[in-house]
Amino acid sequence: MTSETPSTASTRTIIPAADRHVFRSGWLDSRQSFPATGNFDLAANAHGVLLVHNDDRVEAGEGFDAHFHRDAEIVTWVLDGAVAHRDSSGKSGVIVPGVAQRMSAGRGITHSEANASTRTQDEDLRVVQMWIAPEHPGGEPDYAEHDFSDTLESGELITVVSGMTDHAGTDAISIKNPGAALHVARIRSGKAVTVPSAPFGHLYVARGSAVLPDGVPLEEGDAVRTTDADAFTVTSVDGAEILFWEMHTGFGH
Repeated sequence: MTSETPSTASTRTIIPAADRHVFRSGWLDSRQSFPATGNFDLAANAHGVLLVHNDDRVEAGEGFDAHFHRDAEIVTWVLDGAVAHRDSSGKSGVIVPGVAQRMSAGRGITHSEANASTRTQDEDLRVVQMWIAPEHPGGEPDYAEHDFSDTLESGELITVVSGMTDHAGTDAISIKNPGAALHVARIRSGKAVTVPSAPFGHLYVARGSAVLPDGVPLEEGDAVRTTDADAFTVTSVDGAEILFWEMHTGFGH
């Protein structure tokens, strides 16, 4: 079950890994921080403008055949293995850990994504896919990727995807929403990073374990949703990789 810690100015909801929506279908094991499979009203379950946050495991030689998307900023972050991507705009790529990928669906795009490992190589893929609502519907589809492996070695919080003017001119991949940014950190054991204040925040522990400033422990797969929260620290217990969405807008705001 979820737990909430309200204050006079902010709220915090912890979604334990075991409480995520689970979808299994043969070669796919999808652990969803927001119910996504079969849900055609993603905005109803969104936090800020984060619509989808799936932690997927895909068997070797398997994947999603060509399928259609529109009006979503789709961000992919690989934890293990590699994703092979191809889309109807002619873009293709193989995304590995440390590389952020963004596909702007715009008015419509078809793409396929699969475990780049063959059944002979037999390496499972683990990938986190996140969808952000764009500021405006329509527009030209677009694709981008960038390797952040070297900067992540610092152990600091790195902005990998952003539509915010504060991150213009950095290595962050742009998205078509000026109120959202994704930050990633690979935190060494015993070290901490500070995530920024935001009207809406979504923290995800992708690997390892961590602890919040008030001592609340977080395990791999746990998520924390905040509203109107000040900046706060996340301390790694045994080497943690975290993903944090900073969002300054939401549906109805």
